Amino acid sequence: MNENTESTLDPNKDDLPLMANTSFMLVRHYVLDLAVNFDREVINGTIVLFLETSKVYNKPANAEGAGRHPSLQGSVETGQLGPSCSLACACKDKMSNLANYGDGRVTNVNSCNHSNNEWAGGISGTREHCGDGDDFVLVLDCCDLVVNKVEEVNVVATAGIDKLIRIDMIKPEEGIYSHGLQNDLQSSILDAILGLAAEDWQEQHNYYIQCSKAPGYSELQFQTDMWSLKIKKPGVQSPKDFPRVLRIWYETKPEGGSVKWTKDQVGRPCVYTAGSPINNRALFPCQEPPVAMATWQASIWAPNDSLVLMSGENCAEPQQDGALSKWFYYVTMCMPASTFTLAVGYWIEVKHEFVFESQWQSPSSSSSSFVKENCSASMTACGHSAYPCRFRNPAARNQDCIPHRVFAPDCLRLSSQEFLLPLLARCLSAAHCILGTHPFGRIDVLIVPASFSSLGMASPHIIFLSQSVLSGGNHLCGVRLSHEIAHAWFGLAIGARDWTEEWISEGFATYLEDVFWANAQKLAQEEAKEQQQLRSLLRWRRLRDEIQNSEEELQVLRPNKENTGEVSSTGATIVKHGRNPGKIFMQVHYLKGYFLLHYLENQVGQKAFLEFLRLFVERFHGQLILSQDFLHMFMGNFPQLRSRGLSTETIYEIWLDVAGLPKPLLDDAVKWTETRLVREVRNEVTKWAGINQRFRKGSRKRKRRRKDEMTFGELLPDQLVLLLEFILEMKSLSSQTLQMLQKQYCLREQDAEVRHRWCELVIKHKHTMAYGDLINFLKQDQAMGVYLYGELMVNEDARQQQLAHSSFTMLKEEMDPSLLKVVAEMLF
Repeated sequence: MNENTESTLDPNKDDLPLMANTSFMLVRHYVLDLAVNFDREVINGTIVLFLETSKVYNKPANAEGAGRHPSLQGSVETGQLGPSCSLACACKDKMSNLANYGDGRVTNVNSCNHSNNEWAGGISGTREHCGDGDDFVLVLDCCDLVVNKVEEVNVVATAGIDKLIRIDMIKPEEGIYSHGLQNDLQSSILDAILGLAAEDWQEQHNYYIQCSKAPGYSELQFQTDMWSLKIKKPGVQSPKDFPRVLRIWYETKPEGGSVKWTKDQVGRPCVYTAGSPINNRALFPCQEPPVAMATWQASIWAPNDSLVLMSGENCAEPQQDGALSKWFYYVTMCMPASTFTLAVGYWIEVKHEFVFESQWQSPSSSSSSFVKENCSASMTACGHSAYPCRFRNPAARNQDCIPHRVFAPDCLRLSSQEFLLPLLARCLSAAHCILGTHPFGRIDVLIVPASFSSLGMASPHIIFLSQSVLSGGNHLCGVRLSHEIAHAWFGLAIGARDWTEEWISEGFATYLEDVFWANAQKLAQEEAKEQQQLRSLLRWRRLRDEIQNSEEELQVLRPNKENTGEVSSTGATIVKHGRNPGKIFMQVHYLKGYFLLHYLENQVGQKAFLEFLRLFVERFHGQLILSQDFLHMFMGNFPQLRSRGLSTETIYEIWLDVAGLPKPLLDDAVKWTETRLVREVRNEVTKWAGINQRFRKGSRKRKRRRKDEMTFGELLPDQLVLLLEFILEMKSLSSQTLQMLQKQYCLREQDAEVRHRWCELVIKHKHTMAYGDLINFLKQDQAMGVYLYGELMVNEDARQQQLAHSSFTMLKEEMDPSLLKVVAEMLF
């Protein structure tokens, strides 16, 4: 990406620009002070950014080692896993930077007192020296935000900051620092805060809070455009001289793409970060490139009877102040800004029917002295920057099930209590059994509204789950829960340095969901292997169909090939197809990544492969990686594979850098069709084919007698899915066969995967008496129903097309934007 990216970026294309000039300055910490207004559907307040001159500033491009970034090699020293919730009480006063609360909203005291037209220059702000007298311009990722004011914060005026001032910076007798000395002093103070040791994280966070309340020093010029916020201080020509602490006053827009304003299942308002393709840039100005990892603290103000959940290490307790309550969360482990997650609504906590004393310690019960004892071990043994790491904490390493809570709308309380809550503990314990230490010390699970665009989304300390996982028994719920829990290791604790390598997150989570779920069910080894082979066949069929019906460019796991991980000299880059709405619903990166990992597992055996994954996690947690980091370590641990012709290069050629089905899968697919569980399904298919033939030829009396004589085998949930897929391949089915099929397996009561196949049968065979099932699925299972709209239209049946249009009209106001766009393209 060059300096003219913004001017050349085609708004009609689906690439996502990451505009922040992270090669010059990095945000090290965010302090957010925000109020949620349901009436206006906006979030407003301030964000304070603590900045540091980037360690790659003035270094030549590609100076760092492959797959690594200098920001991960000691340039960041912060803390992780606050052992107590006491910091939540450190900020007792209502936020001083919000002037007043009136008429149901927070209002700003100040407004911008200069014109944004004072200076312009496109993307010129991504250069170290740019127009308008060669002033340096800080570029932040920003979209759909109303920015009212940007100011430099006078941290020198912070109460209690004196002890961080170096003795060689003596205050002048007249009490006023020169501009140059003021700037040096501010930088010196911030360096001292950033340099505090990991065990002093509470002191560090207290300084952040206090500095965020300091008065403004001077207003800065700023300009917003479609993708960025550009900030400059006239006369400052170098990042080294740029203000280190900024306060931004802003407000989101109701149409902003980072959050979803909607109603929950009982009709009460809620808002949550929806996993948007544009990430969080429409929630707060930030640096979105994954290398810009930071910590954060957030005070979220919401109506008194509402609930605020967030990616935070502490379990926040509301502090009431008039009509609002403040919820304070923090994280001490550096994370990309895209992982920041927020949900505000009127959900209830789902608890066990019988209250019992938990055997697990909460984060607040861990002692900070214990963190001190293990801090040095963390810094010497881990590859990440310094923080009080759970991987070096013996108590955390032995904690098989971390503290967890479940939240849902009241109408889903019983089903969440029956299925989700007991499964959560089992799946967490299973994950620990396989991969060891949980990277995060607690987890909340929230059942989000039906309009959520996927079955689940994992973030630090919080998981969003679709209501679709709660129906039809515990199988789909357990599988999906296992998938999202796996993201704590792959996707969060270990992230992709290049967002185009989605398989690093999704491929690993898909592979591990089978392993975790088998362990949670305590399956015998042979039984687990049989079920895994069955799921492999289902996934292979899905991958084959998706590859046949998608663009080749979207099928490549490493689309940037040898340029993967490269950015421009400023740090800005482009995520190819990052805004493609249909990509959200594609599973190529999930499935090809899954099959690649199984291919590698088959080379060394499952036991050795899982042991290697645990070693990999131990080495790379807290860091960002590329494919080559994983493959180099794999080949280094199993050097004997080279004699079999396997190398990193061959894996690129066969699996990562090409479209289509990898050749090794073709042979495996044949083996999967010959397993015992698949043979059982084929036997049942033969029965249904015979029944359908008799229904089409015989008398009603004869049909009834044949039905009474027929016996059917009991099928596992995945077998039932495969059965319906095989039956879908039949040319025609009678209405009587479909009625009998539904009655035999109680298809309306099955999980969403089974009901989706049932809806496909209903559409294909125009089974009008079951159209109600189809309408209900499109409404209640919106994330999974997207392609049913296409099938309804392809059939060119007037009644089905009318059903598609009427369902879309009924749901479009609440639909996820990506889902809305994809479905609209199918219908119009």
